[in-house]
Amino acid sequence: MKLHDLRQPAGAKTPRKRRGRGIAAGQGKTGGFGTKGSGSRAGRGGKLYFEGGQLPLVRRLAVKRGFRNVNRVEYAVVNVLDLGNFEVGAVVDTEALITMGLVKDDSKPIKILGEGELDRALTVRADAFSEAAQAKIEAAGGTVEIG
Repeated sequence: MKLHDLRQPAGAKTPRKRRGRGIAAGQGKTGGFGTKGSGSRAGRGGKLYFEGGQLPLVRRLAVKRGFRNVNRVEYAVVNVLDLGNFEVGAVVDTEALITMGLVKDDSKPIKILGEGELDRALTVRADAFSEAAQAKIEAAGGTVEIG
């Protein structure tokens, strides 16, 4: 067998239908679009999502709609209540939180939230603080360091 002996299987390359080129061509007169109606007229394509007036698929499905912010930052959250386990005057940073088991890993930035009370002065280093958390840490005599 040589290259010139190779043939494509039957039906692999069907010729393009030349519509409206005479009755003998098999696609003459109405060109396979039927008689009358919007489907036979020029510009018959229509909108891809139009379903003939029935309730569209997008509206039939009970899906959530809205906006998903691609730049959203997801924080590892630690509450002020959890900081009560540290010694007085301790420096609470990412490593300390991981050691205590309050944060699983350091892949996410850490945010301190204000749930609970704090009765000891600590130096807390985190990526973000809620206003309530910052106020409670400073009220207990501690300091807040962002970054």
